Amino acid sequence: MRRWLLVTAWALLGFASAPALADPPADHAYPLDGIAREIDKRGPLHCPEVKLVDYRGEVVRWQVPGKIFEGMREHLVTFERIATEVGNEIYGRAPTRIVQLGTFNCRRMRAEPGWLSEHALGNAVDVAGFDFGPLPKGATLPAGLDRAFGNGFEVRVGRHWGKHAGHAAVHARFLETLIVRLIEREDDKRDAFRVLLGPGYPGHQDHFHLDMAPFHMVQIIADGEPIERRARGRAASGDKDLQL
Repeated sequence: MRRWLLVTAWALLGFASAPALADPPADHAYPLDGIAREIDKRGPLHCPEVKLVDYRGEVVRWQVPGKIFEGMREHLVTFERIATEVGNEIYGRAPTRIVQLGTFNCRRMRAEPGWLSEHALGNAVDVAGFDFGPLPKGATLPAGLDRAFGNGFEVRVGRHWGKHAGHAAVHARFLETLIVRLIEREDDKRDAFRVLLGPGYPGHQDHFHLDMAPFHMVQIIADGEPIERRARGRAASGDKDLQL
């Protein structure tokens, strides 16, 4: 099993971790792995040329299209399938839209100006949340879910992550279950994503950053502990139901 980089203490103290500390993937080479990310901290920025495509979502539509590296498509499709699976479990239907905040953007990493952002390669997406439509005709809500969930609603990382009361707690369960499933993909020998950042990592309180950088890193905090620890503990116990 590949080892994910976890620098929780740095995240909690407000420091960013340098990608140079991470272990490179041991297998499953990715087309952009050979591109150097280390760059001059100052001066003009020239981003590598990669094949970008317009992406609007295939399993779940995006509220606005984005430009991505063509090799990222299959990972986004996997993400959408997992979001559909978790949506059906928690709410009785899939999300109708994914709300994204950014894809391709030729820039440096904000916390590490000596490194090229994965956004500069179209190799990352920032996800703020999901929109759900009304419960489809003939479908039923999962047992115990308030009837109000039969209406349409929004799920947002910034508003619902880590909540424990009312409807917000259900949305928190959807978001956390989704992230845990993405982490579990490591054990399936093919990553959904190599890097997952979110609440608890500086500048990511309102969204998940998902990318395929040439290293592994998870920095998302749930109830004061790394989400990866919770995911690994769940896998070790064989518990398939996430408890909040």
